Amino acid sequence: MTRFTFTILLAALLLSSTNYSQTAKTQRYNPFSGTVVFSVEGGTTLASTDYSGLGVDYLGRLSIEYFFPAWTKSGFGIRAFYNAGFLNGSDANLDPQEFRTNISTIGAGVIIDFSINDIAFPYFFAGVASLSFNPKGEGGVKLPNNEAGTYATSEVNYLGELGIRFPVTENLSLNLNGGVQISPNDWLDDKAVGVGNDMFFTAMGGISYSFLTEFDTDGDGVVDSKDMCANTPAGIKVDEFGCPFDADKDGIPDYLDECANTPQGAPVDKKGCPIDSDSDGIPDYTDLCPNTPLGIKVDTYGCPIDSDGDGVPDYQDLCLDTPYEVEVDKYGCPVDEDLDGVPDHLDQCPGTLPGVQVDERGCELVIAPPPPPVDLNQLILSSETSFEFNSAQLKPAAFPELDKMLEQMKKYPLSRWRIEGHTDNVGSEEGNIKMSQMRAESVLNYFVSRGIPQVRFEVIGIGSKQPVADNATPEGKAKNRRVEIKRVDK
Repeated sequence: MTRFTFTILLAALLLSSTNYSQTAKTQRYNPFSGTVVFSVEGGTTLASTDYSGLGVDYLGRLSIEYFFPAWTKSGFGIRAFYNAGFLNGSDANLDPQEFRTNISTIGAGVIIDFSINDIAFPYFFAGVASLSFNPKGEGGVKLPNNEAGTYATSEVNYLGELGIRFPVTENLSLNLNGGVQISPNDWLDDKAVGVGNDMFFTAMGGISYSFLTEFDTDGDGVVDSKDMCANTPAGIKVDEFGCPFDADKDGIPDYLDECANTPQGAPVDKKGCPIDSDSDGIPDYTDLCPNTPLGIKVDTYGCPIDSDGDGVPDYQDLCLDTPYEVEVDKYGCPVDEDLDGVPDHLDQCPGTLPGVQVDERGCELVIAPPPPPVDLNQLILSSETSFEFNSAQLKPAAFPELDKMLEQMKKYPLSRWRIEGHTDNVGSEEGNIKMSQMRAESVLNYFVSRGIPQVRFEVIGIGSKQPVADNATPEGKAKNRRVEIKRVDK
């Protein structure tokens, strides 16, 4: 038996050496999960029988175990085993004074193992076995009751064991254990004396070799054979293939992704953020104007802002706020073909000769005769001189005339006034009424801003309904575009 045990131990050591590496230190996650474990062990027996003397003998065991797949630090499995050895005892008060019993056991049971920092694995085993025994005395002669066939030399025993395994390599571990095997009878020493049944204790050591071992090198819960992303950092959540989660499928795992929910297919940098080649704050996959100069403000499409929509971006536009659809030059300024200082879209007299002085309409300037005396109870503001083109904004040129009316309003604090807005007949009547109303309200706001109560005014936009001149001529149209201010309390 000793030679056989030594031979098995040597063979297991040689087999395990093919998988051993002195420098490799694998992080294990329940390394016995899903494995078949073959163990060879040897040790001593300590009999507890009717003989009072201490009887120590030896025992050898072969076992095979299967541990069910588990994703916890503990494991559960089944064991089948065979052991053979001897029990002995001595007692000067009994006849014969010594016995030695050959024993052999074949049995099975369940085993539960635990992990201590992945360094040691304590376990508990419980099972049942069929024990064959042959009590003998001096010279190997069967003892009297054994010889007489007083009892059966095979029986069912119950046994329990506590042990611990120390992994040496990925497949090989060293074992230490202690157990007890309890007989339901009292014949292991060939005597049935007293009220207690026989039993014996074991203390053994040996080696175990694991087949079909699965390891989880990076400790992510996915064994290496199924892990498509080895060496995942500790603590990172992974999918069923052992790869870190990548919710937006941009190729950058979530734990490194600083820009979650990137649209699928968008190119990203190593931080998982969409690439922005021109650094304008708009990622390339939505940027309609790539290669914008650095520092230029852009819109939501990544294009330089063009506030007036003239096709020339603000950073190149020398004439901001050009009216919509007005033709501009490369600098973003309205075109002035006759170079009279009045852009074409405002020039009512195109083709003016060089050097000719023009008015705000682009027409040759004519010195008008002195205006008639001002009626301080009535004022007519011309749209050309008093308002911005196609706008309700007052020009500074209107302020002196309005201030004269303002003095009259302050001089007569109980006076009441009517402000009427008028237009020519160009455009829709709805639009003309709206423009005339807005211009009349601009005049009202001027007076109110200078302390005149709003309740003293009636404001109305009349549009083109009350012309004072013929709309068939430019001159007539100019006269019809006006705002009239009248005192109405007389």
